[in-house]
Amino acid sequence: MVQKAFASSADLAEKEQSMEVLADGVYALTAEGDPNVGAVEGEDFLVCFEALATPVAARAWLARLREHTAKPVRHLVLSHYHAVRVLGASAFDAQTIVAHDNTRALIAERGRQDWESELGRMPRLFREPASIPGLTWPDVTFSDRMTIHLGGDRGTLELRHLGRGHTEGDIVAWLPRQRVLFAGDLVEAQAALYTGDAYHADWAGGTLDRVAELPAEVLVGGRGAVVRGRPAVAAAIAQTRDFLRVMRREVGGARERGGTLKDAFQAAHAALAPRYGGWPIFEHCLPFNVSRLWDELSGVERPAIWTAERDRAVWDRLQS
Repeated sequence: MVQKAFASSADLAEKEQSMEVLADGVYALTAEGDPNVGAVEGEDFLVCFEALATPVAARAWLARLREHTAKPVRHLVLSHYHAVRVLGASAFDAQTIVAHDNTRALIAERGRQDWESELGRMPRLFREPASIPGLTWPDVTFSDRMTIHLGGDRGTLELRHLGRGHTEGDIVAWLPRQRVLFAGDLVEAQAALYTGDAYHADWAGGTLDRVAELPAEVLVGGRGAVVRGRPAVAAAIAQTRDFLRVMRREVGGARERGGTLKDAFQAAHAALAPRYGGWPIFEHCLPFNVSRLWDELSGVERPAIWTAERDRAVWDRLQS
């Protein structure tokens, strides 16, 4: 097998961005499989969801948002700790940065290593990395649920931790009045999953069950296009669950047969590629996904910390 270019290091073409108004005062920016971001208007403030990888990248998103509203950002909500989601936070001038308790702990434990890892894996997303002032630290954290009252007749924005999944600190942002769900990377819409820091059994089981219980009519996943309509929302959740189940079946089967990590990777690739192989970041993510799942099935409860050096070692072992 010819070795592939490392992770997304060769993905240097700019993606076309789509700014969408999902409901009155509810916005999303998607970009052909790049990380999605969103915003919700309160009566006299904004809540922004996700921060992108650098302040320069975040300011470009905010410029698009300012074509619709000049309200100040009161809350910046981070769905989890990964660098491409959080390191642009300083551009928002938010009064508070909100995340789950576990996300704050993960930033303290492995935020610096994750920054270096993701910069190496996805250099295009880090527009002017020198603009990053340092790690992003949340001001407010919670364990289960937090409600933001939007004021006037705009209703509420509910931040919920629905269980371990993509990480141990994922949260979603749910607008019950508008029935819009920002799902973070717990759900992807025609984009491959990254599970290198995941809890696969929890995610494929109870966590996605709880996501599905929310009666969303519009869903913004971590990557991919905005999904509209209850059947399409259910299909996106089912697609995410299927990806996880196929990986667990193939990696678990390889282990039970006494195979190696590379055997497990090849089995998972063969089973997933016909449906998912053409989707964004599939080839990038799968070696890291299989490595984490192999550890989990071997009894390693918490994901090992990804470093730039470990990234390369796993990639060279599985993609060569």
